Amino acid sequence: MSGRTEHFADRPRPAVVVTGMSAACAAGRGTGALLAHALAGRPGFAPLTRFDPARYRTGVAAVLPDAGPLADELAGAIDQACADARLPAALRAGCPLLLAAHRVPHTSRLSAPDRRAADARGGLARALADRTGLRGQVRTYVTACVSASTAVADGAAMIASGRAERVVVAAGYLVTEDDFALFDSGRALARDGRVRPFSAGRQGLLLGDAVAAVVLESAARTNTAAGRGADVHAHLAGWGRAGDAHHVCRPHPRGTGLARAVAAALRRAAVVPADIGYVNAHGSATSWNDPAEAAGLHSALGEHAARVPISSTKSVHGHALDASGLLELVVTVQALRAGQLPVNAGFLAPDPACPLNVILDEPLRAEPRYALSVNTAFGGANTALLVEAA
Repeated sequence: MSGRTEHFADRPRPAVVVTGMSAACAAGRGTGALLAHALAGRPGFAPLTRFDPARYRTGVAAVLPDAGPLADELAGAIDQACADARLPAALRAGCPLLLAAHRVPHTSRLSAPDRRAADARGGLARALADRTGLRGQVRTYVTACVSASTAVADGAAMIASGRAERVVVAAGYLVTEDDFALFDSGRALARDGRVRPFSAGRQGLLLGDAVAAVVLESAARTNTAAGRGADVHAHLAGWGRAGDAHHVCRPHPRGTGLARAVAAALRRAAVVPADIGYVNAHGSATSWNDPAEAAGLHSALGEHAARVPISSTKSVHGHALDASGLLELVVTVQALRAGQLPVNAGFLAPDPACPLNVILDEPLRAEPRYALSVNTAFGGANTALLVEAA
């Protein structure tokens, strides 16, 4: 218990709800496939065939076997999330699209209609909006590994402030040789072919495909969503963003930026650390990031950081860079709905630098009211999304 005297009913209700979701990754297509792999701790890493990895230290990644062009995958994800939210064409028409997809393929790889739209109207986001019937504002986010979570926070802020009734957030990343070579040259890829967040003996990250979309709506319109036959999957109770600018690629060793982002998310929702029942950690399994993240969580959550169940689902679906935050939000929402919390796969032994309550071996049966999904990025960018069970 939090030790506070007020009841949940006394707190301000979240302004934002999630009414539509879609996801595709190495686990397969659909949010159910993603959750099943995360709960089982079943990694999707396999030998790469998309390009020849022979020159690199490792040759595996978590890829969607039948992935099409990124534009097509994103359009499909947006359509699926809108269908899940039961959004008719009329409600899509004025809806903003916030897109996290920095590593967009060259326009020559787009279909002819998408290429013409991209050339004439300002990029893939506008082409996707036109293609999927979203006629509102478009934005593209290129803030590396917090791109998608930043887009979610912006979408939630737009709704909470009354600037939009609903927003579609989409994110996509398909593993490319350029990125693979970049992380390999930085010696960040796990040579043993496994991602082992917060574990002794971890060797680094592995890349993974991810395409996802969510529909965010005003909680004041919940009855309208129900009238359409849409479910409220979860409430987005809070969000926070902070930077520490400690180093171009290394996080602050004390996790100061992450701690401020988490504190901002809790403050926005009037929630205390003891109310948090699960953390889907950034957990990249690199030597620098994991201890810094652990330090940041201890700073933000205090003594509760050693008790709250934690896992990083990157251990299953890999690091999807710009799309990570959205895929991890989807699996966090799904876990709350299922009453089971995902396994932190690949764990070998505790690391004294990461004193956390990591979920091991099998999913944890629990029904927390609140969960955090946190992400960090190069340059000291940090985000925290606070999810409340519906």
